Amino acid sequence: MWESFMVAFNAVAPFLILLGIGFAAVRMKLTDRPFMDRLNALNYKIFFPFLMFNNVYSAKPENMPSVKLMLTGALSVTLLVALLVLIVPRIVKENPRRGVIIQGIFRSNFIIYGIPLTTYVFGTEKSSVCGMMIMIMVSLFNVAAVIVLEMFREGGKIRPKALLLGIVKNPLLQGCVVGLLFYAFQIRLPSFIATPVSSLASLATTLALVVLGANLKFDELRRNARTVSIVLVIRLILLPLVMVPFAYLIGLRGVELFLILMIFGTPVATSSYPMAQNLGGDGPLAGQLVFVSTVASLGTIFLFIFTMSRLGLLV
Repeated sequence: MWESFMVAFNAVAPFLILLGIGFAAVRMKLTDRPFMDRLNALNYKIFFPFLMFNNVYSAKPENMPSVKLMLTGALSVTLLVALLVLIVPRIVKENPRRGVIIQGIFRSNFIIYGIPLTTYVFGTEKSSVCGMMIMIMVSLFNVAAVIVLEMFREGGKIRPKALLLGIVKNPLLQGCVVGLLFYAFQIRLPSFIATPVSSLASLATTLALVVLGANLKFDELRRNARTVSIVLVIRLILLPLVMVPFAYLIGLRGVELFLILMIFGTPVATSSYPMAQNLGGDGPLAGQLVFVSTVASLGTIFLFIFTMSRLGLLV
């Protein structure tokens, strides 16, 4: 039991520390939220594309995700989105809230949590499996989020041009595509370029967690409490309770089973907040879902990793 506890603790504790550093920095007036917002934009547009590129570029053939894992992740999220589009409008009346709730349930923070947690639990080599899955899932998450938010903005029309531009201009997808081209054609970077690329890539998840901690606002906890609670029970508890056993039954094991947990058990994607604001969704609700899910997930992820370790599912 102690070994399982330490596996879970060592995976979650670094997240708590980095969130705490960002939270404390703002409270101690060492920085402010406008600066952290600019840092977040820099991270999203520069460091994360390097992270995406580097994980795909440096992937080893033996650490590629299986076809079964790729299909399970992509098809299950697609089915989930389709079900939510049918069910949520029957329960929620306001269009801007519909899109945000649907996005909050299906769109996880896989990109920020997946690679470091996979590295903490399985080691650096296995993180390339996560890198390739991120390319697939981030593409799907972004396309689905734009479609859903466009559907449920005021007027309810999908704008194909805006949708296509949003996909093409996404920095994360651009990093993935360039990395995939380098990987496919075996183009190797000279060391004087590879070293700074790796250094820039290593900054992304650390900065993302520090910035996320800086933007935590406890005074927003009481707003939309019932809606937030329902969404996050589904997001952080019910989805992983359904998907992890399903993935095990179809034969996924070890790091691939763990990645199913990362896809369905991590908090609401940080980028869902600015996207909701820019596409006519309920911005305050989107921000609250990100905040509360980030805090709550530290406990739920710990419990899932602890349980999976005790059951011998992480080997």
